[in-house]
Amino acid sequence: MPTHVALLRGINVGKGNRVAMADLRAAVESLGHTDVRTYINSGNVVFTSDEPDSVVLAEALEGRIAEAVGLTLTVLVLSRAEFAVAVGNNPYPDEPDPKKVHAVFRSSDMGDGDVAALAAAQERAAAKGSRDTGTVRGRVLYLHLPDGMGRSELAAQLGKLPKGTDGGGTARNWATVRKLEAMLDA
Repeated sequence: MPTHVALLRGINVGKGNRVAMADLRAAVESLGHTDVRTYINSGNVVFTSDEPDSVVLAEALEGRIAEAVGLTLTVLVLSRAEFAVAVGNNPYPDEPDPKKVHAVFRSSDMGDGDVAALAAAQERAAAKGSRDTGTVRGRVLYLHLPDGMGRSELAAQLGKLPKGTDGGGTARNWATVRKLEAMLDA
């Protein structure tokens, strides 16, 4: 049976959108998915399902989570193969600190306007002395933030851009990406 990862956007950040992982697992299981496992408290769920279509899975999860916990959240689902491609496309594999590389997963490829906005944001950040860089590969924006996310001028610039229908995607640091990869392969 195919294995997938669901990435929920914006839960358990600060005091808003609190979701207990036990409740999240129960919501996913209630749709008939099996081998449901969560990783840390930020909306990462690995599960198996007979449904191969990631979009269908994401829509069903969004609806069920809204019913179960009363929150309307963006959910992105990637198959094991899609996630493996995202891992393999990392343009910053030599960064030794996995917390300095982030993957922003999007529901669709970034268009030319999005890529141009990223380039402009990088230019503004560089003008302020930032060493941050971003690279788009398919549905994923990879960020290399040598001074960390909390001090990132590029992240601050990107936060000012229009978010689109998927809320601008959902970010995970590379340590989390690698853990999810291991869970998908377990």
